[in-house]
Amino acid sequence: MDLEVKGVATSPTSQTQPFSGRKLLQEQDIIPENLPGPTSKYKLKYQQHKTEMKEGYKQYSQRNAENPKPGVTQQSPRNKCVQGEAAIIDGLTTLDRKALLQQGYADIPYNAPWCMRKSDAEIVAAEKKKQTVAEQVMIDHLSRAVISDPEQNSTSERQESIHIVPDSKMAPLRFRKRTLHETKIRTHSTLTENMLSHKVQFDGRIISRNGRDACRELIGFFFTHDQSLTIYEYRQFGKNRTNVLPFIQKNIYSHQCGRRKGKQYQLGDFYIGANLTFLSSDHPGLPESIKENTLLILRITNIDQIALDSLKTDSVEREDITSQEANDRLVLKAIQDALKEQLHKRGVRILTGLGKYLQQLDKEGTGLLAKADFKQALKAFHLEVSENDFEPAWQILNGNDSGKVDYGEFKRAIIGEMNEYRKSFVRKVFMKLDFNKTGCVPIIDIRKCYCAKKHPQVISGHSTEEEIKLSFLETLKDACSKSDEVSYGEFEDYYEGLSIGIVNDEDFVNILRTPWGI
Repeated sequence: MDLEVKGVATSPTSQTQPFSGRKLLQEQDIIPENLPGPTSKYKLKYQQHKTEMKEGYKQYSQRNAENPKPGVTQQSPRNKCVQGEAAIIDGLTTLDRKALLQQGYADIPYNAPWCMRKSDAEIVAAEKKKQTVAEQVMIDHLSRAVISDPEQNSTSERQESIHIVPDSKMAPLRFRKRTLHETKIRTHSTLTENMLSHKVQFDGRIISRNGRDACRELIGFFFTHDQSLTIYEYRQFGKNRTNVLPFIQKNIYSHQCGRRKGKQYQLGDFYIGANLTFLSSDHPGLPESIKENTLLILRITNIDQIALDSLKTDSVEREDITSQEANDRLVLKAIQDALKEQLHKRGVRILTGLGKYLQQLDKEGTGLLAKADFKQALKAFHLEVSENDFEPAWQILNGNDSGKVDYGEFKRAIIGEMNEYRKSFVRKVFMKLDFNKTGCVPIIDIRKCYCAKKHPQVISGHSTEEEIKLSFLETLKDACSKSDEVSYGEFEDYYEGLSIGIVNDEDFVNILRTPWGI
């Protein structure tokens, strides 16, 4: 382990030196004159930690050797990371091999106690956040929203003009001072706390390549008493200051695209992975970056399953998916399965390159491309989709017969995407890096935050930290349109491609947790 001990100086060139050389430098115990030496207590702790980490990795490697996963040939950690020179199939480039090095983090022993403590803390923080938003929703719809409703003035004035003779000495109602007890509550329907308690709470994210929008923390509520829904945004400034404001106002909404276009949202439409679509023009309060697109698409990432099950009725359960929707899923699934084999080891390079290529084809900057453009892109990246498969998929995606389709939607439908559990960790890493919430992260910041100390090749001495870090940065930079920064869309594409070759969710999460410290 290449660990830093308080009071022990290492050579500034140690990162570029061989592993054995760095080890000798550490053992020399060079102590600067202006710093006290480490006490025997800390030296002992360091040695114990170092021994435990090496022993843990050794035991984990032995267990893997004795009990290999089904369908996986027995390999050493080094060979499993780079797949071995002999095992690499023809057609892989140097970038593909360097990208596959990231899979080595899946071999790190699972530190159950540490992960459980971190997970418990995250769950508590998430529950506190949801509780804050739920309380704000109740406040808004039971008191504050009614009192501050601009319609109160117009309604009151209309009623007075009908029943009260105007008095020239009396000022108009809008100029008079009004207090809470003089306010006449005039709402379309009377809400009670009991009515609002029959709701399903869910977490959502905006499907967008704009990092600032994609990382917004959204919490929504679907109310069964009137089939309405509302979505709030939770924002945190520093450690103690938070802000909770409506993002989508409470109302009854309908699907805006797909097979259910025009149908009102019902309880059966809410599940993890479901998309909620809204017309941007119907919500003037949305940020300008979102209003640039005709449709606002929200993906449900988590849901209160207990509340959902308790509120479901027999009629809702029967209305699951139509035969058309089931057939659409089968068509797209067949294409995804066929392409998955072609992307298995080349996923990072192809997905990141395809994203850049489609963006370049979009000369008008609308995010929409024609059928010929998509066929050209698939051909350019040697992704074989037969005409018999492509045409039904195009009919599904081009439901409004406009002749053009959003290329982000096309890529998600044809190639597929990682599940929401995996994507939540990708967003968590990006939000940690993008602390200014600009939607882009400078390469220099990524270099500082990326830590390769626990990579198996570094532990075994086959590679240095700097070599692993450079291999990551080189493959990531290849995905970027700018050489000095990475956008959220490009960062997501990178891990989307890496995800294709990893079957187990926890292995993928380990690939993110270990180098990024989340």
